[in-house]
Amino acid sequence: MAQLLREFYELCEGGVCQDLLTESEKRFVSEGGLILSGKLQEAECENGNGRVYPLPILSREIGKYSKIVADNRALGELDHPESSIVNLANVSHMVTKIWMEGPAVMGKIKVLTTPAGQILKSLIEANVKIGISSRGLGSVRDDRGKTYVEDDFQLIAFDIVSEPSTAGAFMALSESKLMNEQIAKNNKVLNLIDSILGT
Repeated sequence: MAQLLREFYELCEGGVCQDLLTESEKRFVSEGGLILSGKLQEAECENGNGRVYPLPILSREIGKYSKIVADNRALGELDHPESSIVNLANVSHMVTKIWMEGPAVMGKIKVLTTPAGQILKSLIEANVKIGISSRGLGSVRDDRGKTYVEDDFQLIAFDIVSEPSTAGAFMALSESKLMNEQIAKNNKVLNLIDSILGT
């Protein structure tokens, strides 16, 4: 019998995706927006909820989800709902890119300017440790002390949560955002030096 399956991953500094931001993402970041990148999910290892996602099943679902990403419909919520439907009133972010690196699911997330997105942005800027969680429908089977997700699994969304249960999946601010923050700090120091020296 299919059930709602939710997996939690920690979001924190580190693990920055190395691919370049698109021009629209650079514009978004320069206007104060946030882009996060890093690991969203992982196959073939037992997670904090005691479940294992076989690689062929997770790869298949990421392939399907990629089409939703391409259509700008890969929305996620702030906090984990009990529903299998994404509630637009609680949407905080959108997955803008998703791909597999071996067993790891990697992704790029744009924090939206929705009410929930503004809360998420405030949490990130306050260095609150938050998590990313996959939400899907499917059944499981037990085999030799492990619980495996079955072939009927359907990925629904990636949500932002407060209680991650699996270590090793990291999201980070985009390099451009971090670079802009460092440049701003450097400019403040230079301005201070100029004012002291009277130049």
